[in-house]
Amino acid sequence: MVDISSVRLGIVGLGNIGHHHAERFVDQGANLVGGVDIAEGARASFADEFGVQTFEDHHELYEQADAVAVTTPNKFHEQYVVDALEAGLDVLVEKPLANTLEGAERIAEAAHDADGFCMVGFHTRFENPVEVINGYREEGRFGELSHVEANYIRRRGVPGRGSWFTSKEVAGGGALIDIGVHAVDLSLYMLGYPEVEEVSGLTRSQFGGRDDYTYIQMWGDDQGPEGFNVDDSATAFIRCADDRTISLEVAWAVNRPKKQEYVLRGTEAGATFRPGEGVTFHESGTSGAGHMVESDIDTVNNDAHAAEQTYFLEHCAAGKTPERNTVDQGLTVQRVLDAIYRSSESGEAIALDN
Repeated sequence: MVDISSVRLGIVGLGNIGHHHAERFVDQGANLVGGVDIAEGARASFADEFGVQTFEDHHELYEQADAVAVTTPNKFHEQYVVDALEAGLDVLVEKPLANTLEGAERIAEAAHDADGFCMVGFHTRFENPVEVINGYREEGRFGELSHVEANYIRRRGVPGRGSWFTSKEVAGGGALIDIGVHAVDLSLYMLGYPEVEEVSGLTRSQFGGRDDYTYIQMWGDDQGPEGFNVDDSATAFIRCADDRTISLEVAWAVNRPKKQEYVLRGTEAGATFRPGEGVTFHESGTSGAGHMVESDIDTVNNDAHAAEQTYFLEHCAAGKTPERNTVDQGLTVQRVLDAIYRSSESGEAIALDN
């Protein structure tokens, strides 16, 4: 059993997401030594809550830390992650890997050359129902998995018009790169991360730029349509090696009921996973008479962010590179997102080079 408190940990980006991570790190006994933010108010608030030093210059924190969690807006991932890797630190970076494919490629290149490692924050993989699905897949219960229907749909859930989330320059995109990134990663993960061969998709911006947008709730304040220049929904089809496929529906805003659901189809069994509601397995049998079987799998609800953090810190303490949430998988997801945007612009399917 490794001692995670031996890892001197820093947080880069002290906004809401940074506080969210810091609270969970501290709760599990992490040795939080400091934080970085360019905003004086964010530094003061973080220092007051957690009783640690804060810095405007990230190099000062890197001199005192063994590992960092990077929770800045997407545009700044590349600078902070690459500098951390070059300083010999281990890194947990929030999804997506970067705001552009080029930035993600530079992070991956730096990680391959570094003494430390880079792990990407796809925390939904650590939910207990996903662990069950993955375990049964490895045991062969599904037979040959062939398709995942991935739906991550909010009816009205733009995360603050006018915030960095709705700026293409800072975020890199809208609903697709914000919540679609989880749907793409989780679908590939449940399929065993096959090579992606071709992507076809269409992104839309139909609600966020409207004066009459129906405001229900947002992560931040609504500053109006002028600060919105990204997609608010996306539809895509992803073709992978061995004829495995993913159909993707993502939306911040759409006129239909909200849904977060993943439906897996295999030759021996299938499954439906709804985050927060557990897993149902779909099977058939011939004992006695032909019949269908629906099996609800009950698991203990867990904090996936905390589980992800524990996994990260344990690998930092042990000096081992994680086998989950790897930088190469993060780069694959970034390539898929980039291909969806390019397919939408060109009206053609995009082949991926592997």
